[in-house]
Amino acid sequence: MDYYEFVFTVKPTDEVHQDLLIHSLGEAGFDTFEESETGFKAYISLEQAKSLNMDEVLSPFKEQFDFSYEKNLIPGKNWNEVWESNFEPLTIKDACYIRATFHEPHPEYPYEIIIDPKMAFGTGHHQTTAMVMEFILEMDFVGKSVLDMGCGTGILAILAAKRGATDLTAIDYDELCYDSTLENTSHNGAGFIKVLLGSKEAIPAVQYDYLLANINRNILLDQMERYSEALVKGGILILSGFFKADCEMLLQEAGKHSLVLSDQKLTDDWASLKLVKG
Repeated sequence: MDYYEFVFTVKPTDEVHQDLLIHSLGEAGFDTFEESETGFKAYISLEQAKSLNMDEVLSPFKEQFDFSYEKNLIPGKNWNEVWESNFEPLTIKDACYIRATFHEPHPEYPYEIIIDPKMAFGTGHHQTTAMVMEFILEMDFVGKSVLDMGCGTGILAILAAKRGATDLTAIDYDELCYDSTLENTSHNGAGFIKVLLGSKEAIPAVQYDYLLANINRNILLDQMERYSEALVKGGILILSGFFKADCEMLLQEAGKHSLVLSDQKLTDDWASLKLVKG
């Protein structure tokens, strides 16, 4: 799959406005972002770019801060090389070591996850993914049933499996993410995770102990009711993929569906919410 690379230069670097711009680009169809010394890079597939109105996306920010961008075509055959040159291993809470197949293993960590991300979102590097992983490391997953919505690379479902979950389903509407999750579950000895292609309509007609959803605000708002239906009473919903400024709106919608705030994490301007179904 071919992609467009948009190289944004932010002058001077303004992290708050930059994060807001990244958020809007994500809602417009961009699915991967990479920080740079002068701003960031954003990637969108040629298919998604057909309906992209860049002027409309950027218009709200032009009076707020100074930025510019260049657009490049990235042939799909080069994408693996791009990821391999930029993907560095990392650890979460000194307990989970995340690496690609081309990195050296470190078995001294309690949990090691092998991820070959390619163009799928979810390597643990982004604050939103890291916060959900922190929640997973803090919670008891032994024998639990888990649904991972918008699974990306499958990293959250894989960590839940390593923490003892025995009935796991991972869903993403993007075929590349679907294929990536299948590959990564195999890398991690978690081939028992059921991987489905689709959105909320693909959620099986069962109820889960835990539901993980690291997506974006608008999708979370649209799917909140279905998440509640898919949870057992007392089940836990972990949300992320949005800014802390979005929390009030999400909590209002969650309250309509018997979901009550239990805990939250904030990193920079990003947030993650832990909700319990009453």
